[in-house]
This record gives sequence, C-alpha cells and structure tokens, in this order.
Amino acid sequence: MRTRENRVDAATAGTDLEHVLLSREQVAARIAELAAELDRDYADKDVLLVGVLKGAVMVMADLSRAMSIPLSMDFMAVSSYGSGTKSSGVVRILKDLDTDISGRHVLVVEDIIDSGLTLSWLLANLSSRGPASVKVCALLRKPDAAKVEVDVAYVGHDIPNEFVVGFGLDFADKYRNLDCVATLAPHVYS
Repeated sequence: MRTRENRVDAATAGTDLEHVLLSREQVAARIAELAAELDRDYADKDVLLVGVLKGAVMVMADLSRAMSIPLSMDFMAVSSYGSGTKSSGVVRILKDLDTDISGRHVLVVEDIIDSGLTLSWLLANLSSRGPASVKVCALLRKPDAAKVEVDVAYVGHDIPNEFVVGFGLDFADKYRNLDCVATLAPHVYS
C-alpha cells in the first residue's frame, strides 16, 4: 500500500516517463487559482460540477475541495478513445447524468482538451437539456491539436500536442494516479 511518503510520482514510475511537464506543486497551485475564480464567478448561483469520467476524477476532487461555495456534483462518461493515443472521433455516452440540469449553471470539468470534438459534442448535448449556462473548466488544453473551436472559460495550462499521462490522464488505463503530468517514453506505446 502506498502512503503519502511513498506516492506514485515521476520517481516511482521508473523509465516509463520521458519528461515531467507539470509537477504536483504546479498542478495544485493552478487548481487553487481556478477554484478562486470559480468561487467568484459562481457566487450565489446554483452550480453543478459535471466531471467527465474517468480522467477528470482527480481534477474534480481537488477542484471541488478547493472551492468554498455550495455546489453539487455529477458525472458523465463519454468516450472517443480506444486504448490508443488518438481520438477516434466517434462519441458514445457510457454513463449519463443522474441530475436534471434544467435551470442550473453547469460547469463541465475536464482533465484535457485535445481535438475538442468530444467536448463540442458534449456541450451541444448538455445545452439541449435547458441549463441556465454551460461552461468548461479544463486542467489541460492542447491548442495545436484543436480541430474545432470550443469556448473554454477556465484553463489550467496550455500544453504542447504530446500524449501525456498523470493526474487522471491514462495510457491503456495506467498512470492515472501519477501526481504530476508527464509525457510517456516511446517504449511504452511503441
């Protein structure tokens, strides 16, 4: 069993990681800043955080704990990935919301925005349900990978168009629990 002193980080991942883009401290600091922005922007609003599974779990947990306003949470699972490193472009709902969002201020929480295709589809789907507003908060965004323009109100970090893991992001369902964001060494996915 791993403890805080024995966490899964860049050092314990061995040779699987090529380069750490964001340390645990950098991620935590930016999430705290985003939470302060959200507290200000959603004060006195009925806000529902919608985490996009599985990747957004880490972001959603830390972001919601850092926020000080009352909020509700729900989750959706949509997929446009297989076990590879590129989006398939076909979106499927794997788990829908349990909450009625009509009249609510919905904040979609994402781990990463790559092409924007999945998120664009998801925003259209959620908007059709009659919410008061729908906005997006993403820990990471790859501007160079964008295939469609998506309005993202809150962005943690813009990163290069490289496949990254950690802090909820996976490759073949591994590396989600890394406490940093890093690129994989080519031997892992070649």
